[in-house]
Amino acid sequence: MHMKKAAVAVAVLSALGANTLAQTCPDYGPALTYPVTKKSAQSDNYHGTTIADPYRWLEDANSSETQAWVEAQNKVTQGYLATIPQRDAIRQRLTKLWNYERYSVPYKEGGRYFYSRNDGLQNQAVLYTMAELSDTPRVLLDPNKLAADGTVALAGIAVSPNGSLLAYGTAASGSDWNEWKVRDIATGKDLADHLKWVKFSATAWTRDGKGFFYSRYDEPKEATKLADVNYFQKLYYHKIGTPQLADTLVYDRPDEKEWGFRAHTTDDGHYLVITATKGTAHKYRVFYKDLTKPGAKVLPLIDNFDAAYDFIDNVGPVFYFNTDRKAPRQRIVAIDTRKPGEANWKTIVPEQTETLVAAQMLNQQLVIEYLADARSAVKVVDLTGKPVRDIGLPGIGSVAGFSGKRGDAETFYSFTGYTNPTTIYRLDMASGKSEVFRQPKVDFDPAQYETRQQFFTSRDGTKVPMFIVSKKGIKLDGSNPTYLYGYGGFNISMTPAFSPANLAWMEMGGVYVSVNLRGGGEYGEAWHEAGTKLRKQNVFDDFIGAAEWLIANRVTSPAKLAIGGGSNGGLLVGAALTQRPELFGAAIPQVGVMDMLRFHKFTIGWAWTSDYGSSENPEEFKALVKYSPLHNLKPGTCYPATMVTTADHDDRVVPAHSFKFAATEQAAQGGSAPVIIRIDTKAGHGAGKPTTKQIEEVADRWGFLVKSLKM
Repeated sequence: MHMKKAAVAVAVLSALGANTLAQTCPDYGPALTYPVTKKSAQSDNYHGTTIADPYRWLEDANSSETQAWVEAQNKVTQGYLATIPQRDAIRQRLTKLWNYERYSVPYKEGGRYFYSRNDGLQNQAVLYTMAELSDTPRVLLDPNKLAADGTVALAGIAVSPNGSLLAYGTAASGSDWNEWKVRDIATGKDLADHLKWVKFSATAWTRDGKGFFYSRYDEPKEATKLADVNYFQKLYYHKIGTPQLADTLVYDRPDEKEWGFRAHTTDDGHYLVITATKGTAHKYRVFYKDLTKPGAKVLPLIDNFDAAYDFIDNVGPVFYFNTDRKAPRQRIVAIDTRKPGEANWKTIVPEQTETLVAAQMLNQQLVIEYLADARSAVKVVDLTGKPVRDIGLPGIGSVAGFSGKRGDAETFYSFTGYTNPTTIYRLDMASGKSEVFRQPKVDFDPAQYETRQQFFTSRDGTKVPMFIVSKKGIKLDGSNPTYLYGYGGFNISMTPAFSPANLAWMEMGGVYVSVNLRGGGEYGEAWHEAGTKLRKQNVFDDFIGAAEWLIANRVTSPAKLAIGGGSNGGLLVGAALTQRPELFGAAIPQVGVMDMLRFHKFTIGWAWTSDYGSSENPEEFKALVKYSPLHNLKPGTCYPATMVTTADHDDRVVPAHSFKFAATEQAAQGGSAPVIIRIDTKAGHGAGKPTTKQIEEVADRWGFLVKSLKM
């Protein structure tokens, strides 16, 4: 694609605004008839401001009224989607594209290799093991046998240091709640060990293989376990062969209900390293315990939430961390536990122009992953920080992996891009040479597609990048159906990745665009903080700025432009469609945070206040109520075609967000564009979703856009 700058056109488009452009509602045909959603007189007083909440009753997911509403809404939604003739063909093509081998990055423990593989259309990937890379892999755990419909997923694994036992967690129907069991790797049989009420936990074995550390919450009430708030996480040690009731409490903070704990044991077995978190903020405290001394206490190493500290490894009593302390794009420091004061810290790798995202100690060296304008780069340095080599990558894309121990001479990593299916490489640390370990074959020709990175200027003058992916040679006449995707929060970086769903969209003539919004981690902590709390509007301005650039440069036009995003990205879509409804032809907010005044009252929602702020704070309330999607829908407005998506077992962003937003938008819609809500069953926030459910959801999404954008 060849595109010219169109700053003047963007400025004109911005100046016109909603009032000028939205004179008449676009014609979407006869308006749908929606179920009647009753309104209550419920209201709340926030710092002197009264806010109505007429659909509060929909927050009770277990009530018969809510369940009847869900059934009635799904009937309208499925009835509408059934009228789209292209949907079956889309589903068939998605099924064919999805049918390719997919591998996880292998890792080695106790003299064995472990990795997962999906043969194509399996609902869940299967875990394999082998002693040598040349051996025939053996199935160790097949999650597809745990539930006939594939709705039980593997949520985590940890292999004992001698390679004899596998601790593994499972999640049912997409819930964040996990149950952990232990399997004998030689026999493939489960032991009696069974741990419950585990959530947001790491798992760390002791070197003797007799047990492991994990984090859990107290047992919740069964009826409300998917909605009740989660506080007071505790760190336990589980000894193999004993019941959970006998587990030893290692660390908790009864005085700090919001603290969470992540355990890590050093490879030499000497230390337990505890990372304490508070909400989703990337600011940690670090504690440690000497495991070689019976009765040793947990000691503080870094005892304030002032920065991120990600433990890499230890060399004796010296701990290595990557941190953004006095380095917004991160650096690597060595902290001697015998002299832990910050004045004694030693900088091993100083902050670079690229953003450091991860580091691992291998072959007595550090392998460091960087992001340069949201694309991966990998460098190797020695333990003093002296450069050894750069690892060459195949193009614009993202890497992951590089696990292992300090003495390992080999490791594995994955590389993926928008038109590069995830390929697994083996890296020889001594020579620096990479070789393909597993490479999938997908039913498409990548040479027909192109990925380009485009920078545009946001409302306040900030330069923001986006990736534009499409078939080669598209015409810049404003007619291209375009799916604009974003997230913009929680320090999460949106980097290139292959997706059969997006490939199907581009095959149909669509353009896929992913924006690296502020609030993410692409350019370090300053970029993240620029999209949080009182500055959250920057994120929406960036997203709207991307849309304006695409329209001004004739990639697409409002009638052909759809927006999508999930979770915090669902909030993004909700804010964009309420602030600039005339700019889009369709919107798909997925499992979104839509009620910004009450999100903190459910499950782990309180943890998001580090990014969002809280309605309980007067100044933050003023910012939240200005953009909260639920509270900015205005009756009689021409909203674009909207398909809200959620799931009945979503205990991350509870479905009440989507229920209330959909009901409000249906009542407010001033035009004939459909406003439907797709409510999945036996599904959650997205993790572990079976392949069949993924294909069904994407077929509905693209089918909805085919009709809404008149493709």
